[in-house]
Amino acid sequence: MNQVKISQLKQSISPFEKPELKTSVRQLANTLVPLLFLWYAAYASLSYSYWITLPLTFIIAGFLVRTFIIFHDCCHHAFFKNSKANDILGMILGVITLFPYQQWKHSHSIHHATSGNLDKRGTGDIWLLTIQEYCSAPLRTKLFYRMYRHPFVMFLIGPIAVFLLKNRFNRKTAKRKERLNTFITNASVIALYAVLTWVVGWEALLMIQGPAFLISGLLGVWLFYVQHQFEDSYYEKDEEWSFVQAAIDGSSYYKLPKPLQWITGNIGFHHVHHLCPKVPNYNLEKAHHASPPLQKVTTVTLGTSFKSIHYHLWDETNHSFVSFRDLRNIGKTVDQ
Repeated sequence: MNQVKISQLKQSISPFEKPELKTSVRQLANTLVPLLFLWYAAYASLSYSYWITLPLTFIIAGFLVRTFIIFHDCCHHAFFKNSKANDILGMILGVITLFPYQQWKHSHSIHHATSGNLDKRGTGDIWLLTIQEYCSAPLRTKLFYRMYRHPFVMFLIGPIAVFLLKNRFNRKTAKRKERLNTFITNASVIALYAVLTWVVGWEALLMIQGPAFLISGLLGVWLFYVQHQFEDSYYEKDEEWSFVQAAIDGSSYYKLPKPLQWITGNIGFHHVHHLCPKVPNYNLEKAHHASPPLQKVTTVTLGTSFKSIHYHLWDETNHSFVSFRDLRNIGKTVDQ
């Protein structure tokens, strides 16, 4: 894509990069108020039947995902015009979603700056090996990679490991501001759950927040996974890598039914988000429709997205994902 087209593309999106205070406040209200109401309803329903409570935890999980999308916008300073307002709200929502704001803001910015770059993998992304790397790896690495890529580990064990454990610790090179924020977030999370335990009891807390946490974690990892792990995605060595191509060709348009699009905060328009992270989530769809080139990106539907579960390795020769089974079929040695 030449510089003229890139300039025109960014110019077509720039009007949507401005947050609207009324819209942001309204979205905050229609996310957090229902979340609190649903949590109370789930607690009240425990007096009748857990079979009433359990379906409510699924809806709570959806609103937790929507809360995370607002947190995510704050990390990009895209939810409010004022940077301080983004930071304050982001830190508060980080307690609700169990994510230290400064820590995730740092790793996610690296993800945006390196997405699709084969020479700069490892921060804020999903572990990916090329066919050549996998075939030349020692047996221990192959086994660990296969375990990592298994759906049970990726979508159930993974969220627990990341949200409850990894997020509680600072990276070795974290600066003072980031370290302090992690400590404050951890203390706030402990205080929040201590109060909830005191008010509703640990059994009720576990019965409501447990399933809601697991489901929201699964959905969050799934959304992140499926929007970069599609058959003809984009991965290149550093010398050939392009930020714009990584955004347009390496991020899918996840076309969801309207209710799911709403609950996931329009994150399905991931190509728009990667191209212009400053666009608030509520403007992503508008930006998509305003720019014809963006409408030509790879579209993944709810049905076709499940194919991505079988995409395990990147084929640098054919520029596509392949499964472990595909690797055997093309005559590569897998287990040596």
